[in-house]
Amino acid sequence: MSQLQRSWEVHQQSMAYLPDTDMETMAASTSLPDPAGEFDRNVPRICGVCGDRATGFHFNAMTCEGCKGFFRRSMKRKAMFTCPFNGDCKITKDNRRHCQACRLKRCVDIGMMKEFILTDEEVQRKREMILKRKEEEALKESLKPKLSEEQQKVIDILLEAHRKTYDPTYSDFTKFRPPVRSSSSNRGAARSSSILTQDLSSEDSSDLFGSDAFSTFPESVEPQMFSNLVLSEENDESSSMKIDLSHLSMLPHLADLVSYSIQKVIGFAKMIPGFRDLAAEDQIVLLKSSAIEVIMLRSNQSFTLEDMTWTCGSNDFKYRISDVTQAGHSMDLLEPLVKFQVGLKKLNLHEEEHVLLMAICILSPDRPGVQDTSLVESLQDRLSEILQTYIRCRHPPPGSRLLYAKMIQKLADLRSLNEEHSKQYRCLSFQPEHSMQLTPLVLEVFGNEIS
Repeated sequence: MSQLQRSWEVHQQSMAYLPDTDMETMAASTSLPDPAGEFDRNVPRICGVCGDRATGFHFNAMTCEGCKGFFRRSMKRKAMFTCPFNGDCKITKDNRRHCQACRLKRCVDIGMMKEFILTDEEVQRKREMILKRKEEEALKESLKPKLSEEQQKVIDILLEAHRKTYDPTYSDFTKFRPPVRSSSSNRGAARSSSILTQDLSSEDSSDLFGSDAFSTFPESVEPQMFSNLVLSEENDESSSMKIDLSHLSMLPHLADLVSYSIQKVIGFAKMIPGFRDLAAEDQIVLLKSSAIEVIMLRSNQSFTLEDMTWTCGSNDFKYRISDVTQAGHSMDLLEPLVKFQVGLKKLNLHEEEHVLLMAICILSPDRPGVQDTSLVESLQDRLSEILQTYIRCRHPPPGSRLLYAKMIQKLADLRSLNEEHSKQYRCLSFQPEHSMQLTPLVLEVFGNEIS
């Protein structure tokens, strides 16, 4: 009896969580789990009383719904049946109504127990418990943050903008001036790279003018001037100049890569809801200020933690720290840049979060030279609210913990990287032998400090 009592207590506790499919039937019966998992879900279950299709364990035995109800009614009414035949009728699906006595006897024989039948009071308590649980779940669901249709539309627009302006196949890289890697200058940079790679194995990190920066650049062409690009549709027509590759051998290739990436960032920005409502002057200021930051964000898509490189297809377009040093950049930029890349990669951002972060980066009202700061701020606040709502609704824990704060910190890190990057590019532009290898777009965006 003690074993039965324990089973009954377990039954009472489990009943609170059973699905509310048939309140009266469910509350007055018991469905126990298959003992030791002996029943395969894919094998048809047979009622132990009549052989009909069984629906589960009811009152401690595998039965169909009909025999479950018959046993419950018989026990509650304390019915006494008499077999009109010999007392050993064979009960089947077709004749189970013919002899109630043998049917009830068969129920008991296979282990059905009246102790598992709930009383009317227990049924009522069960109903109340189920109703309360459903109300609690409904309240919890109603309090859960949800993305509005308008917010989802903004996300969809940004996703489309990113996919239209970022080619994950990097197929146009062959149209840049070809990468030329100097083995002599590789050795010193390789030493720094190996040390940095060890240091970054478990650290936060950042991204250089990277994978978006490592997008395609049609026919190694020169873009038109930046202000024209912002105010009109993209037009990549112009020709590349012949250069001496003996010094800073990777500079021509990476200059084309960055120039192409700037154009793609401009294309992305134009599709941000509200960006085209800004004055042309503010559009230009925002893009000049944020271009390299967005390129660094986009390049995270091609960054690999295994070897700390930006992998953009073939080995020709696998960029190491040593490659960037051969384009004139020092470790003052590259070390924090790679740390930024690692840290951003480890956040495991959803694509939706990634595009929202890029849009927030572009629409920064505190950029030097912005005139209508209130309008820019309102556009950025709207995107920030959408990002926070998305994280709460769609990014499951533990990854969502403090995620928004970590993403905003990445924007602060980008400011420092932007400053160092601009400084190093301006140094290149002051040297004629190097500035002639840069594109006019790169010179215009990075060669002049906005004041």
